[in-house]
Amino acid sequence: LKIDEKAYGPDHPNVAIRVNNIGGVLKDLGDLQGARKYLERALKIDEDAYGPDHPKVARYVNNIGSVLQAQGDLQEARKCFKRALKIDEKAYGPDHPKVARGVNNIGLVLQAQGDLQEARKCFERALKIGEKACGPDHPNVARYVNNIGGVLQAQGDLQEARKCYERALKICRDKFGPDHPNTRTVADNLSSLGQGLK
Repeated sequence: LKIDEKAYGPDHPNVAIRVNNIGGVLKDLGDLQGARKYLERALKIDEDAYGPDHPKVARYVNNIGSVLQAQGDLQEARKCFKRALKIDEKAYGPDHPKVARGVNNIGLVLQAQGDLQEARKCFERALKIGEKACGPDHPNVARYVNNIGGVLQAQGDLQEARKCYERALKICRDKFGPDHPNTRTVADNLSSLGQGLK
């Protein structure tokens, strides 16, 4: 960041990339307030450079939504995800993997808000896009199938939830191996069904 700020000035799109990356690290470290500050700076740089409806802007809006979600501000997170989705749909069309990501993020917020029906619709749309764009065994597909499993589990449909988790687990094991965090997460979800299915 220091090198790019010196080379390009503080408001260049290359600077926004570095600022965004620092924001991502701060989020992973649990410094959500610091992350948001950096991500909002990245957003402002790209909005000034490209305008409010550019796909590069959508990336930063989406990242701010993730921080807001982690902070528990689901309403504002949902607004960010919807804005990012609208930009991506306009830029890439309704069936692009970036659109699937946005739809999935909205589904996660809806699930956290207790709207399981709408969350499931979002995850199913994301899955349909992911399968069409990336094939049935892509890691993104595993994510969407796992999320559908979570909704089904919350709705009490444990048999269908198990099918989803098993499919997601197979994809994760094949793509990442048994010890990857994604694989472990899905395996934990599957094992959480154990008691309910007996």
